[in-house]
Amino acid sequence: MSERTPEVLPFFEGRERFLALVAEVRPELHRYCARMLGSVTDAEDVVQDTLARAFYALAGLEQMPELRPWLFRIAHNRAVDLLRSYEHRMSEPLQSVPDSSSEDEGPEAALAREQATALAISRFSELAPPQRSAVILKDVLGHSVEEIAALLDLGVPAVKAALHRGRKRLAELALESPIESHPRRVSPALTRFVTLFNARDWDALRAQLASDVELDLVARAQRRGRNVSTYFSNYSALSGWHLVPGFVDGHEAILVYRNASDAQPSYFIELTLEGGKVRFIRDFYFVPYILNDAHVEHVAG
Repeated sequence: MSERTPEVLPFFEGRERFLALVAEVRPELHRYCARMLGSVTDAEDVVQDTLARAFYALAGLEQMPELRPWLFRIAHNRAVDLLRSYEHRMSEPLQSVPDSSSEDEGPEAALAREQATALAISRFSELAPPQRSAVILKDVLGHSVEEIAALLDLGVPAVKAALHRGRKRLAELALESPIESHPRRVSPALTRFVTLFNARDWDALRAQLASDVELDLVARAQRRGRNVSTYFSNYSALSGWHLVPGFVDGHEAILVYRNASDAQPSYFIELTLEGGKVRFIRDFYFVPYILNDAHVEHVAG
């Protein structure tokens, strides 16, 4: 085992201390990954993986890295790995952007930033990965061209070229008609789960669980089988919250309102159902930024 230097040891002795240290950058990592991958849930998977890799890597480092760029580099590489695994139509290699174009910081750049921030995260998938990275880091997260070049391991001219192409494509997308969405209905099983939850009928909910049910309290804990029953006990101690069936980024989900009078949900819960039983619960209660960039649909049960 590699020895840790005195500079690293006091700061990263415990996981909780590490998570507290990265708390400020975590929403930015998620925002970047959500636009890279087109999914807030896939993005959170990458954020979780990034933080786990970073935490365990610290033990072998000789000195403390500059935290923000280091975490972004890890997250970027993990997101690109995912893109390479399921996006075969992206033909532009990450390393092959021509060294041309220039960065415009005038009114056109301001408009590009506005478009990039407002555009649905799913539309970013229509950009090639290098363009996507450059636009997100520059126009959504406010990084400098030099910082982006260091993170992507590209030359500054290449980053400027990718930024120029990405902005041009986003401008074209902004002029297109919005993607038409058709009314949808969630499954009866999810609707029943929501109804029982709102009625605080914990016994009926427990009866819906599979014997080997798994629970993922994202960013906090994982449980299985009998240990999942305390999940409902914890919710029974809360007051004011209300659940609504819906869709998040096109996937069936349970939208959670901390107060029934709130205009927007605070987070969501995903269910996996098998044979009429709940096989898997994924609850984003401990990830307060999860819906910041999501496309949320409220539907009737």
